[in-house]
Amino acid sequence: MSALPAGYELTDDQSRIDPVAAHAYLSRSYWSPGIPLATVQRAIANSLCVAVFRDGQQVGFARVVTDRATFAYLADVYVLEDHRGLGLSKAMVIALHDHPELQGLRRWVLFTVDAHGLYNKLGWTALGHPERGMERLFPDVYQVSA
Repeated sequence: MSALPAGYELTDDQSRIDPVAAHAYLSRSYWSPGIPLATVQRAIANSLCVAVFRDGQQVGFARVVTDRATFAYLADVYVLEDHRGLGLSKAMVIALHDHPELQGLRRWVLFTVDAHGLYNKLGWTALGHPERGMERLFPDVYQVSA
């Protein structure tokens, strides 16, 4: 897991994830403007999530939609503006990559407009339309010898 700056805490404890805080950001993001709170609540309830906290406030969030067997979709990664540039997004993505329930997956995907550089550094590669999406592909994962 990537180290966090002093005063920040990363958790994958679903009971600590604040859907209202996530909604406050996601509803104004470029990828989900106006998303209803109930939709965010349902998305969080049906995803594996991580969040970063500072002084009890949720300042970052990321989630993975997955079957926990073959596929993962990384979504809704954000860090509040006042907390950017500290490696928090990287820490959240690494925590999800390393999460015990997400090991041995064949394919990860995500869609981004502006964070290709971050994901490239973490092992993601471009899809056929790199301006719209990226993937983290493990084509030989099923051929691992026992």
